[in-house]
This record gives sequence, C-alpha cells and structure tokens, in this order.
Amino acid sequence: MSCNWGTELWDQFDNLEKHTSWGIDFLERYTKFVKERADIELSYAKQIRSLSKKYHPKRSREDESRYTWCLSFAATLQQLNELAVQREELAENLNSQIACELTRYTQELKTERKTARQTAQQKQQAAEESRKDYVTSLNQFNQDQHQHYHTLVPVIYQRIQDMEERRIERIGEAMRSSAEAERKVLPVVRRCLDAMMDAAESIQPRKDTRQVVEVYKSGFDPPGDVEFEDYSATMRRSISESSYLDNRTEGRRHSRKLWPFLRKNKGSSPADCSHLPPEQRRKKLQSRINSMNQEIQREREQRDALLKMREVYERSPQMGDASSLEPRLEEVKQNLMRLEEELRRNQVWLSDADSRLCDHSSSRQNNSTATTPGSSSLKHLDNRSPASRESPDGSYTEDHSAELHFKSRSSEFDDDFDDEEPLPSIGTCKSLYPFQGQNEGTLSMVEGELLSVVEEDKGDGWTRVRRNLEEEGYVPTSYIKVFLDSSAKGAMTYI
Repeated sequence: MSCNWGTELWDQFDNLEKHTSWGIDFLERYTKFVKERADIELSYAKQIRSLSKKYHPKRSREDESRYTWCLSFAATLQQLNELAVQREELAENLNSQIACELTRYTQELKTERKTARQTAQQKQQAAEESRKDYVTSLNQFNQDQHQHYHTLVPVIYQRIQDMEERRIERIGEAMRSSAEAERKVLPVVRRCLDAMMDAAESIQPRKDTRQVVEVYKSGFDPPGDVEFEDYSATMRRSISESSYLDNRTEGRRHSRKLWPFLRKNKGSSPADCSHLPPEQRRKKLQSRINSMNQEIQREREQRDALLKMREVYERSPQMGDASSLEPRLEEVKQNLMRLEEELRRNQVWLSDADSRLCDHSSSRQNNSTATTPGSSSLKHLDNRSPASRESPDGSYTEDHSAELHFKSRSSEFDDDFDDEEPLPSIGTCKSLYPFQGQNEGTLSMVEGELLSVVEEDKGDGWTRVRRNLEEEGYVPTSYIKVFLDSSAKGAMTYI
C-alpha cells in the first residue's frame, strides 16, 4: 500500500490541517515540559546547596578537625554541594540546548504550515474561479482541474508530509538528547554517593575515644592510702612552738594530697597556664607555640611578598607607588617582633612545665621506693624550702610574691591565641585558568575548580583561598571569578 498524502488523501484537507495543527501543539507542549523540568532541576540544586550551606560549620572548631565523624559530615556536605553543581549543569543543558532549539523549530514549522495553507487556499480559489467559467471555457476548466488534482495539490501535500516526518524525527532527537544529558551526569552522581558512603564508613569510634583520652588526660596519680596513726598510747605532749609548727606542716601535707580535688579559682587564668594540670598545661603551651610558629611563618611570607612588590614598584613606577607599602611593612615588622617575644616567653614556660613534670615523676619514684612512711617523711616535709611547697602541676605555692605576680599578669595572650581558629569563608570563587603554585604560600588550582575565599585582594593582586581544612594559600586575583556572600560584603574591612 502506497504512502503518499497527495494521492491517498487528496480530499482530506481539513483533517490534514487538524492533524498538523495537533502535531505542532504537541511539540509546544513537549518544549514546555522540558522547560518546567529544567526549572525543577534548578530549584532542587538550589535547595541541596542551601541545605549544605545551612549545616556547614560557620567557624571551624579545633575539635571538628580532630574527630572522624566531624570530618565525615563535612565531606558529606561537600559532596552534596558537588551534587547541586551537577544538577545545575543538567538544568542549563535542558534550557540552552533543548528547550531553546525546540522553540525556534516550532516557530519555523508554524511559518511553513501557514505558507502551505495559504498556497492551498489560493489554488482552491483558482479552481473555483475556473469552475465558474465552465460554460464558456469547459476545456480550460478540465485542464485546470487536472492540473490542480494531479500536479499542484500532490506537490503541496508531499511538502506537508515531509514537514510532518521532519517534526516526528526532531521529537525523537530531542528525547534522545534529553536522556543523554541526564546519562552524562549519572557517573558523577554515583561517585558523589560512593564518596558519601566512604565518608560514613571512615568513622572510627575507637580512635575518637582514644582522642578524648589524649585531650582530657590530667597526668595526676590517683590518691594513695591514708597512713595509719596509733592513738591508743597515752602520751602527754606539751603545747609548744615546735608542736604547733608540726601541726601546721601536717595540715599542709594533707592539703597537698587533696589538692587535685579542690575547686579551681574562678578569676582570670594566668598567661603561663599554671592553673591547668601538668599534662594539660604542657599540651596547651605546645599547641600555643605551634600556632605562633604558623602565624610567624605567615607574617614572614607576607613581609617577603611586600618586599618583592616594593622592588617591582621601584623598578617599574607605573605599576604602583612603592612608598604606599611602607605602613604595611612596618605593621608586619611590629607583628613579627611581638610574636617572637611571645614565642620566647611561651618556650620558657614550656621548659618550666617539662622540668616540673620530670621532677614530679622523680618524686613519685622516690616515694614508691621509700621503706616506712614514718616520722622521717614528716621531717622531710618540714625541711622543704618554701619554693618547693607546691602543687603537682606547679600552680600552687606559698611564695606570696610569686602569687601576686601571677595574679597581676595580663591575660592578653590567652585572649589572642587560646581560641585561634581558621579564618571563616567570606564567599566562593571559580578558577578561570589553571595555576601552578610553585612559590611558598601559593596554592595550585585547575581550570573550573571551586574554592572558598577567606581573604579578599588587598591591592597586591593576590587573593587568599582554601580548598579544604588543610589546603590554603594565595592565587592571582585575575585568574579567578569571586562570588562574595552578601553578609560578608558589609562586614569586610581593609586590614
């Protein structure tokens, strides 16, 4: 059976007109479906991104980089953010490559159908005019009629048929393109889900509980046995100055034994952390020294960068004024002097804490080797110098001058460094070009990589960014496109 609309459907013009109109309406409806799906994908990506941002910690705490379950949750949030990026890419492909193309093609079909319809109507009118002249021009009428039904109309209908076949083929191509666009993002989505599973499986409860022991271990020994004292013998002792002093010594001995259970002073903490147990004091001072070393290294890098920029400005004055860098250089030098002085003080305190720990360990060994805890031990306690009458961590002493000295010391250093945390993120950026960070303090990146911005460009052409909690550095400002948070724009001030 032949399939030619010109010969098989020569008298079904109205039905063909309805059918082609319905086909164009279907194409428009499918285009609308693609657009709405793209909007849904974009909205879903925004909600996923908002969820990841909502539960991402605003300021990283020291504890969160220590426990695996915190790192796992941070990795999950990072993968959710990557999932949102892939969904946004899918929505962009649906809008730009499919929906826009179908809209343009629908307009072309409407124009072509309108032209064909007008042509058919014109020929129909010509046939009617020829019919009116049938009486006078029958032969001409027959010729026109033959030409109309056997030549002109078949060509028009064949064009309509070709148009319909092209429309159906284009719909199939659009469906294949839509499925292919979604299939391209499935491997990335699968990798994101696998990374989430790996992050969840990397949680180690035993390691985290051991970390708690390392953080909160005080270093004190458990209290020993209470010595037996025999009061059955009837002895008369005169109340003299020596017995009074012996009683004071005995009371102090017991108070020193019970020192770990006394309440801590609620006043301001001393700068040398002498209010902490020995183990915690040593860890606190060591952590503070490490932080200051990192800060000194950053200040030195900033000083070297400013010196290099000043040399560039001196060689090429058109690039900038070298004298404008002097205030910043002076400020960096002052910061270095202050940090180095504080570092020396803390190193002295750390040495003192280590020596006290060694002394305390030696005293424990000596006490464990003693034969009889009799009057000789009390005599030893009475003969101790005032400087040696101290608590196990060295924070308590009967030297009143030293006590007043610690109370009057400013706690400015603790306020600056005790709770030091990484700089918060003030926005994001996308790398426009690849960059190889070969100098110290720079960070390498690839084209199209998303990074967190922690410090804006201060006029030297460099921006400070962070890839994760451990990778941070400077990249050229001209190599990235920065997207600052609205809340951070108003809060940023020039340093």
